[in-house]
Amino acid sequence: MKPKIKLDKIDRRILEILQANAKITNAQLANEIGLSPAPTLERVKKLEVSGIIKSYHATLNNEKVGLGVSTFVMVSLKGHNKTNIEAFTQAINEIDEVIECHHITGSGDFILKIIAQDIAAYQKLMLEKVTNIEVVDNMQSLVILSTFKDSKVMPIP
Repeated sequence: MKPKIKLDKIDRRILEILQANAKITNAQLANEIGLSPAPTLERVKKLEVSGIIKSYHATLNNEKVGLGVSTFVMVSLKGHNKTNIEAFTQAINEIDEVIECHHITGSGDFILKIIAQDIAAYQKLMLEKVTNIEVVDNMQSLVILSTFKDSKVMPIP
């Protein structure tokens, strides 16, 4: 793990503002943090180069783009070893509908977040792709009925 980068009050404010609105112009950002545009841009570049800011994304409305079913799937592997973990993660990275994959502790080895058009598309995905991954032992699906919080904003310590 890389050593933590020291963030001052201005860096923290930049991160808060960019998380709320990544499309803000440098001039607007500079105005909000009380610096001129050049040092503001330098600070943002420093946060990007250091890896604190990993990327910028548009958040889409799943339903409006035709993805009406979201699930979490707990996956257990046939054996919890490096070879199986690498085989599983390589296979999962080839499935676009798997939008998150987390290595976890507890009763399963991984938890996946999967999106699909509808239940039929989800079932087809599971039968034709996920269950065909050789190292998968068993799975438990949890269909998301509704979401009450889905924040992408990280609290800055």
